[in-house]
Amino acid sequence: MQRIRSRQQFQAVMAGAPVAKTPHFALHRASLASEHLGRPLFPVADVWLGVLLPKRWARRAVTRNAIRRQIYEAARHIATGLPQAALVVRLRSEFSRKLFVSATSDVLKRAVRAELDQLLGRVLSPAPVEPAGPLPRTETSHGV
Repeated sequence: MQRIRSRQQFQAVMAGAPVAKTPHFALHRASLASEHLGRPLFPVADVWLGVLLPKRWARRAVTRNAIRRQIYEAARHIATGLPQAALVVRLRSEFSRKLFVSATSDVLKRAVRAELDQLLGRVLSPAPVEPAGPLPRTETSHGV
């Protein structure tokens, strides 16, 4: 898995509408064919992941860092099922500081991880379907 780092890469992925949403996160996706100044933005055919955590929704750096670690770990955990595309996970609303007092609490980590698993699960590459053999013939009541 590669990390999205440049502004041009983020802009290319964020140009489209989100492909999946949860109450706190949005997931944007773009193909790897994007170019900037005649050069490919994503030179390696792999899963590219970026994280966008605005200060508006997570004011404390410790909160942003904890969420960022959760995002990369959740993606790493299911990386083999993710499509070869550029993905950006964006925080779109605040986790209540009244419910989650500590930025490093296990309760917050579990809540973030549950939403991320749900979000990333929506873009998992479907498993290849094994071709089934011929269907068994069944007799009908029509006398055929």
